[in-house]
Amino acid sequence: MTFRQLAYRNVLRNLRSYAAFFLASVVSIMVFFVYSMFIFHPLFEEEALGSMAVQGMLIAEVVLYVFTLFFLFYSMSAFLQARSKEFGVLVHLGMTKKQLNKMIFFEMMILGSISTAAGIAFGFAFSKFFFMIGREIMELDSLPLYLSWKPFMLTIGAFASLFIIISFVSVSFIRTKRVLNLLHGYWKVDEMGKNSSILSIAGLGLLMLAYTLAALVEDETVYMMVFIIPPVATIGTYLFFTHSIHALLNLYKKNKSLFWHKSRLVSIADSAVKLKDSAQMFFIVTIVSTVAFLTVGTLASFTSYTGDYRETNPLSLVYISFEDNEQEQEHIGLLMNQLEQKGLAYDVAQLTVKRQTSEASGNEVDILQASQFNRLASTLGHENVNPAPGEGVFVPYSQDSLAALNETVTDTVLIESGIPLVIAKAYPHVLFPSRTLNANSIIVNDRDFENINMPLRGLTAELSSFDYYAFDIPDWTATLGIGDSLTDQMDEAFETGDFSRISYYFENPGEDYRWFKSSFALLLFIGVMVALVFLLAAGSFIYFKLYTDLERDRKQYALLVRLGMTEKELLRIINRQLVPQFFLPWTIALLHSCFAFISLQVVWDEFAELSILGEMAMVLAGFTIVQLLYFYLIRWRYISHLQAS
Repeated sequence: MTFRQLAYRNVLRNLRSYAAFFLASVVSIMVFFVYSMFIFHPLFEEEALGSMAVQGMLIAEVVLYVFTLFFLFYSMSAFLQARSKEFGVLVHLGMTKKQLNKMIFFEMMILGSISTAAGIAFGFAFSKFFFMIGREIMELDSLPLYLSWKPFMLTIGAFASLFIIISFVSVSFIRTKRVLNLLHGYWKVDEMGKNSSILSIAGLGLLMLAYTLAALVEDETVYMMVFIIPPVATIGTYLFFTHSIHALLNLYKKNKSLFWHKSRLVSIADSAVKLKDSAQMFFIVTIVSTVAFLTVGTLASFTSYTGDYRETNPLSLVYISFEDNEQEQEHIGLLMNQLEQKGLAYDVAQLTVKRQTSEASGNEVDILQASQFNRLASTLGHENVNPAPGEGVFVPYSQDSLAALNETVTDTVLIESGIPLVIAKAYPHVLFPSRTLNANSIIVNDRDFENINMPLRGLTAELSSFDYYAFDIPDWTATLGIGDSLTDQMDEAFETGDFSRISYYFENPGEDYRWFKSSFALLLFIGVMVALVFLLAAGSFIYFKLYTDLERDRKQYALLVRLGMTEKELLRIINRQLVPQFFLPWTIALLHSCFAFISLQVVWDEFAELSILGEMAMVLAGFTIVQLLYFYLIRWRYISHLQAS
């Protein structure tokens, strides 16, 4: 029998053991191939959103490749360690280390070839499905399936090199072991060993410090904490699993009334050994799970922004004409014609905004006429406002500002025109995007508005006022392409810094909303696919460890049966051993994520003033359900293997 035949038979004989390894490899390759199909799609060469999709998926592919390299190395090492006795027998029968490494290399190449072929096959089979999702997310007219050699060659080349690297690196541990060590097996001595009290306290202290900093983060410190909290939490997590958890178990063992209770002694003692032996694996699972949670959670929080976008942009189109704008009527006519050509119903309200200086604050304020404001309010379906002479009403620029303005009473004078005003309330709805009017804006009586006839100090009358055109379009997301020529002129002016040729401001919130919504949905789609690989790998780490310890666990199970343990007691022992291995890293990852989301909420409060609690709860609840299902699946298979002994 040749080495290739021996390697092939070894793969077939251990096929059930390689199941999780094979599944995780196939999923990683499938996701990588699907991203490659998007990257090389001919349609994305001229699409702006497509360019962002390509960049996002390129980054995702790099992350996937690096993580898969690490994951496959760890999992392959676990399988080779579990087969130490088999290797010891082969070496004892005369196989050289070089021949042993050659056999393992062939095994890895067989697994890699099958995984790559299966991943590409599944990826291409589901490419049309993912293209349909991508088309809906990016709101494209079509995203057809295509056939090109580039995605295939990129995937084959990337993972062929990856499996070759793993094949050479993963066998390195065998060279350091003698035949006696291989025959003895990989099982470590069942001793807890000594723990450092200082490091145990440091692990808990660093975690508490990281959580406290995350909970108390503020706008001024949030960006600095980004560089402080992650390293502190990472070091604290490592010390917690390597030292702190065992110190807590030792304290528990000292309470004999709890520890020496029926089967608890056996289950806790064995769990303590496994926790000590698997400390580094639990650390890896925790970090990987946390990264998956934060990736999906952060991207899901963007959906809150898209939901809040309409609330902060109630107008469908905004056109502001400043001084010396000779094209004002031409531009307004252009917008109306384009809306009519698209068959969109619309209404437009024109407001004249005057600027004055408030004596109370010394700041410039925008003044709106009540009748013109009511015209817009009626168009949007809101109530009118009727301030008396000498009275003003605040115009809120956000929901948060609305609450603050309602608690403010201001007695002021418009300095240039000498008009006294008492402002004691705010209009109950946000009608204008915050960037289109001054943060200090006031609605006044028509008579007071007409009496504002003096310009701002040092400016002309033309520079002290502007015309504001507010368009209301019921189907506001259908405004794609409306006013593109105006937007292009504005973009060019911002790029060159030359604003001499434009005397207006134009905004199309409907088009911006579609872009934001599509972009964030696309990023979420990319993130979910990557997180799926991360979570599958995290669960596989635990599965590999269970498989590595399976021979020892079978012997213990058989011994307990001979000692007279009932099936109910044995199941209780198994649950007490499995639950910490599955849910201790998961719980720590959830805690990390919850406090990270508290800091993320501070960032969102600064930019968009929205709550991400709902999205975070859904993400964490969804991942928890997946973990529960995965736990019961692995528990069922693990018990079946034990009872098969």
